[in-house]
Amino acid sequence: MLKAGRPTPAPFWRAFFVGVLLGGARFAAAGTPPTALPDLAQVGKPDAAEAARLLAQFRQAGIPGEFFLEVELRAMPRRGEERAYQGRLWGGRNAIGAVTRVEFTDASGASHRLLIQNGEQPAVWRFGAGKVAQLGVADLFAPLIPGVEVTPFDVQMPFLYWPGATLEKIVRVLGRPTYAYLFRAPPEFAAQHREVVAARAYLDTQFNQLLQTELIGASNKVVKSFAFVSLKRVGDQHIPKQADYRNEITRDKTRLQVTGAALGLRLPAALFAPESLAQPGQRPAAGSIVRIEP
Repeated sequence: MLKAGRPTPAPFWRAFFVGVLLGGARFAAAGTPPTALPDLAQVGKPDAAEAARLLAQFRQAGIPGEFFLEVELRAMPRRGEERAYQGRLWGGRNAIGAVTRVEFTDASGASHRLLIQNGEQPAVWRFGAGKVAQLGVADLFAPLIPGVEVTPFDVQMPFLYWPGATLEKIVRVLGRPTYAYLFRAPPEFAAQHREVVAARAYLDTQFNQLLQTELIGASNKVVKSFAFVSLKRVGDQHIPKQADYRNEITRDKTRLQVTGAALGLRLPAALFAPESLAQPGQRPAAGSIVRIEP
């Protein structure tokens, strides 16, 4: 059940990150929906033109201005011990689209730094072995850090910009009516990564916000999913508090927990330049960060 603080409702942009980036923070609190709600009739489903307009509107949504989040990734394997990894995230928007800088420390103490550009010209850069390199399609499916289910592809969610998206139906997700959009992998992507043939995104019909995504494998089965768990109000907007990334094959899960947030920042443009990954990013002043309890 999606919760805001303790009560309920809505999300943010896409993705953790992109929840954090695209989703938007305009969800107003709503009452907890009843369980076992019936399927929705398809009467009133938007036509193709309106469906395209809604998707374009969603792509432009996001947290106003620039922001900083302190986060924890908790690896929750189906078997074995849980482990937690600390990280930081800086976000904003440039002429191409939403842009996110991510830094995590793995179990060995090594730092992993990535720059993730969203939009119609997506790109991901990673700092490693003393140099900055742009990742190819295959590399996008490697974990952000060893031991977690979150990959650069999960953060970037490039499928939200794949051409030819179709609005399949209106269904309930987390008790709320949502538009289920299907994005089929373009040929250039499919040629390099055959494990994912399509993706599905569920947008709340009232607030046009992302609630859940699914990656679909060659057998037409969901192989991975992302879903918001809860929200937290910071100032006059909601931000993601928890989100889950689940491997639907192994049933291993990684939970994203936001532990601190600073909104309305003015970050230096150089922070989002690929070459800047050679050095750790600077945290905002401690007094500007709002602490968020689990």
